[in-house]
Amino acid sequence: MNTFLLLIVCSLGGGLLSLIGGVLLLKHKKSNKIANLATAFAAGALLSAAFFDLLPEALESAEPDFSLPLALTLFGILAFFLLEQSVHWFHHHKYHDSHAPTAPIVPLLIISDTIHNAVDGVAIAAAFLISPTTGIITALAVAAHEIPQEIGDFAIMLKSGVKKQKVFIINLLSTFSTVIAAAVFFIVGEATDLPVAPILALIAGFFIYIAVSDIIPEIHNSKDQRLQKSILLLLGVALIAIISNFMHA
Repeated sequence: MNTFLLLIVCSLGGGLLSLIGGVLLLKHKKSNKIANLATAFAAGALLSAAFFDLLPEALESAEPDFSLPLALTLFGILAFFLLEQSVHWFHHHKYHDSHAPTAPIVPLLIISDTIHNAVDGVAIAAAFLISPTTGIITALAVAAHEIPQEIGDFAIMLKSGVKKQKVFIINLLSTFSTVIAAAVFFIVGEATDLPVAPILALIAGFFIYIAVSDIIPEIHNSKDQRLQKSILLLLGVALIAIISNFMHA
């Protein structure tokens, strides 16, 4: 399959899968518990993708001087920390258990999700510029993280009084920002011979930050399912590591 077409399929397929998963799981009576378990798995998947695929690719491209990709990984962690602190762009876990979300949260949620999905698209495209294998692994990690996030987003909007049909349409349109960002970045990257290694390092920092700052603390602070969450986190690490090793073999 053509690399660009595979990129579109992966970026669109992952988004739609997370959207459908969010819709189906939200209807489940134990959707919150399922979302929390899925989030733990996603943390492992993100960490595994960062350390077993993105960072090794970035370091290999920068050989023999590893200082730049490592510095950019740190910069990525700090940059996303500052962005989240300033406008709460990337994650809304603290809103998931809110009993009465206020109306202004919904527009902020839509904007933040669109930006977040666009960043996911850039991550997937940058990985595909290295190789289809790296792109597929990155897309899998992104999809694993998006499913529990979609559940939370749906819950927030419904609690805020947004109708179900409108919630679905909003999230569907937001999902397309992943595809558009991926397509544009890939085209520009191929046309300009864009150095991809620094971007992979930044994305690795992004993945690490999400897992370590947003998700793992929730596992520590949770009152139940700690063992299940810990097992699923390790399973996420192992599964992506195995897939990465198998596809790169």
